Amino acid sequence: MSYQLQQLAKKITEHSGLSVQVVGDPTTSINKISTIDKASDNDITFLANAKYKKHLVDCSAGAVILANTELDAWEGPALVMSNPYVGFALVAQILDDTPQQPMNIHPSAVVSLSAKVSENCSIAANAVVEDDAVIGENVQIGAGCFVGRGTMLGDNSRLWPNSTIYHGVTLGKNCIVHSNSVIGADGFGYAPQSIDGDQHWIKIPQLGGVSIGDNTEIGASTTIDRGAIDDTVIGQGVIIDNQIQIGHNVSIGDHTAVAAGTMIAGSTKIGRNVTIGGSCAISGHLTIVDKTFITGRALIIKDIKEAGVYSSGMPAMTNKEWRNNTARYRKLTELFDRVKKLENK
Repeated sequence: MSYQLQQLAKKITEHSGLSVQVVGDPTTSINKISTIDKASDNDITFLANAKYKKHLVDCSAGAVILANTELDAWEGPALVMSNPYVGFALVAQILDDTPQQPMNIHPSAVVSLSAKVSENCSIAANAVVEDDAVIGENVQIGAGCFVGRGTMLGDNSRLWPNSTIYHGVTLGKNCIVHSNSVIGADGFGYAPQSIDGDQHWIKIPQLGGVSIGDNTEIGASTTIDRGAIDDTVIGQGVIIDNQIQIGHNVSIGDHTAVAAGTMIAGSTKIGRNVTIGGSCAISGHLTIVDKTFITGRALIIKDIKEAGVYSSGMPAMTNKEWRNNTARYRKLTELFDRVKKLENK
């Protein structure tokens, strides 16, 4: 769909309340978003990082989203905003052409007679909705999805194909669950028992559920375990990337972001506006305060009580450096003992 530049500006303001200034021809026609180096006449691009400013000289875009401080580098039509990256996000939402499912129930879907399903929702082929589930307005349930007994899906939420939502899960409004994610599987709960000298594991039924707030997005192949007694709780506006494991009774505060490959063990409490980088490992029964920033591949084994940036792990280096450092590390205890003896003398 095509929009004039002035129409995009108006929609941005209506949707977000942000101020947008149109510079140049307001009737410039925009069809899609492109990168600075590939944009053509009917494309819009954006400048969110000043180091790419030099590329505007050769840019062929119909318009650019940029800050007022960078306007001198561009002679064509523009949308001027204080935060061009947010502007890019909002324009992308307006121009989004992701396919929407038809608002009907496919003949091959299996929907329990006791489920409460809104009239204007979509349930695709081979999906299953079990007893007493509640499906809100404008919900889209993709092909092959499973919605368990008593689960509630809030208005305007979407399950992409083959996602599984167990029984007793509450999903808020405007949520997205991407393909192959599993919400509400059993947490890792077992009681050890010694029998004839061997350790056996007695399963603890996981009796809680999962509660997820509005406007939360869950990436593909992510798992969120149900609580042992109380619910696992994910707040509002949380963004959870692909292939993440969230253990039972974890609590994640509003507007927190968790990047791909991270593992969070059970009963850990993560605050609001926390950012967790990719491939982090967070031990169980910890507390992480609001506005903490954890960089990628960090190992967190104790509470974080003060907001700040936290890191661990070892960045990549040449193999030769790594081998030398490893050899020295093995001698660390010996070196410590030698230093201690010298100090005592």
